[in-house]
Amino acid sequence: MNTPFIDSSPSGLADSTTFKAANSEKSDTRADKHIWGIFLFLCLISIVELYSASSREVALSSFGVYGPVVRHGGMLIAGVCIVYLLQRVHYRNFLLWVPIFALVSVIMMGYVMINGEIVNGARRSITLLGVTLQPSEFLKFSAAGMIALIMSRTQIKGGVKDSGVIWAAGIVALFGGMLIRQGLTNTLLLMVISMSMMLIGGVPVKKFAMVILFYAAVLGIFKAVGGGSDDGEVDRSGTWQQRIERYMGDGKPKYEQKINAENRQEMYSFMAQANGGIAGVFPGNSREASRLPLAFSDYIFSIIVEDTGLIGGLVVLVLYLWLLARASAIASRCTRAFPALLVIGMAVMIVMQALFHIAIVTGVFPVSGQPLPLISKGGTSILVTSMAFGVMLSVSRFAVQSTKKAPASELAEAPEGDRAANPTQLL
Repeated sequence: MNTPFIDSSPSGLADSTTFKAANSEKSDTRADKHIWGIFLFLCLISIVELYSASSREVALSSFGVYGPVVRHGGMLIAGVCIVYLLQRVHYRNFLLWVPIFALVSVIMMGYVMINGEIVNGARRSITLLGVTLQPSEFLKFSAAGMIALIMSRTQIKGGVKDSGVIWAAGIVALFGGMLIRQGLTNTLLLMVISMSMMLIGGVPVKKFAMVILFYAAVLGIFKAVGGGSDDGEVDRSGTWQQRIERYMGDGKPKYEQKINAENRQEMYSFMAQANGGIAGVFPGNSREASRLPLAFSDYIFSIIVEDTGLIGGLVVLVLYLWLLARASAIASRCTRAFPALLVIGMAVMIVMQALFHIAIVTGVFPVSGQPLPLISKGGTSILVTSMAFGVMLSVSRFAVQSTKKAPASELAEAPEGDRAANPTQLL
């Protein structure tokens, strides 16, 4: 049964004609099974691998060896509830919810920048009703949603209006500026997500090149201003430079370098992956989890490879790529721009973050902190990733036309923000 939606017209209320059209709209009776399967499979991997990677936390837990899994399992259960509830909500509700959520995220992030809890030299989190939240994760979700909304409302024949490109790039610059003190990776991730959505959304090559130049200028300004920490003691821009210099190296192969305070995370991570070989040592038998810092979060992929080998690492990679493929298939079957760009935006957000994590852990990118979506320990990351899955399932349930495009009369009866034709549709 389709749920009512909230119109995004100036009146803020859906008229009876539009309401009737939305509730009579044909959709698949169930949400996409592939996306549900990927979500549940990632949850299962998360439980197994977190147990294997959390030996450093066991001593601090009142539940003994099962403490980390109990806490993490609780967050995953909350995530499943979020996915189930959101996949039952008509995607048109997000026309109003996306800007409201973005505004709340910006307010929370602004508060963190002033009074947030300091972690690793920067203000990163707040505690609300006993729950620790990281607004940076909400900003990623908001950026993908806002770009989908803006580009769907500025679609024109042959591309996107200049105003749409300017607004989308401006929001990324704003959000990136708020995230820059926590690290360069999140800002780069936002830019990559936005550029991927712009390409898919039909932004012409010339405008896309201008966006790239704008982002390069923004990064230059951030570097010139500096990324000093909020407590005034740690210079984040210096940290970035040191990590890049260490990444470039002095010509010595990794196995000949000495382990020290600066490189021990990456060195133990490489050792864990080497120990895994092709088939792994089996979950629970990790040798490096006990001495690898952040093995349960920023470096959990290395423990996955140690436990399950190259085969297991490739399975995890394929799951994320499969998610992007399914989102693309769903987007191509939507008749309207907003749901198509929304499902693509949510998938790109998850998959790009996963690829960043894997690239960092395997040494392709310089060292930086980035959780593996739905697998790494982290309450806010799990909740936001679950929200993204719920949104994708909502689109698959209410926006996909399995036979042919919607007639012009149906498009005319749609809310103001949901009338643009789908730029990703191939047929």
